[in-house]
Amino acid sequence: MKIMEPNAVHDFYGGVITGTAVKTGVKRLRDMIGAYKEAGEAEDLDRVMYEVYSFENGDPAQAGNLNWGLTVMYPELVGGECNFTRGHVHADQSCAEIYFGLDGQGLLLFMDQDGGTWAEKVRRGSLHYIDGRWAHRLVNTGDGVLKVGACWPVTAGHDYQWVEDHPFPVRVFKKNGEIICI
Repeated sequence: MKIMEPNAVHDFYGGVITGTAVKTGVKRLRDMIGAYKEAGEAEDLDRVMYEVYSFENGDPAQAGNLNWGLTVMYPELVGGECNFTRGHVHADQSCAEIYFGLDGQGLLLFMDQDGGTWAEKVRRGSLHYIDGRWAHRLVNTGDGVLKVGACWPVTAGHDYQWVEDHPFPVRVFKKNGEIICI
């Protein structure tokens, strides 16, 4: 029997997902500047807002296969607004997703198809079930890096356009260390 090294390794608390089968992505402020309510002209458009790592090794057409991911969000403010991910719904809305907090503090914002919005606190050890019909977005509300792991079906797909067409009605700001949802 041949014993092989894994295609990916997730250093849960000290690092990221690495390996030959890992895809990475970086979102800079320039990629999202229009999404923030009060972005100023003096903002550094090259600053990294968040990174995404994903281990997508299964056949994407095979129902039942799973993807594994990690989002690393930096404690950035844009016009006082807390750093957030683009957000998405699943293209196949029958596919749920699980998020789990690994480090830092934040919120997981949800929005249903009628615009109803709510949030759950994210921290190390927190577990979050995401119905495939709910738009969802992470927000870093802490003073350090927010790391959130995820597991979702390969057939789920990501519909980012839906969130652009139906923006979250709630924004999260930090003023004098206090979190304010508007």
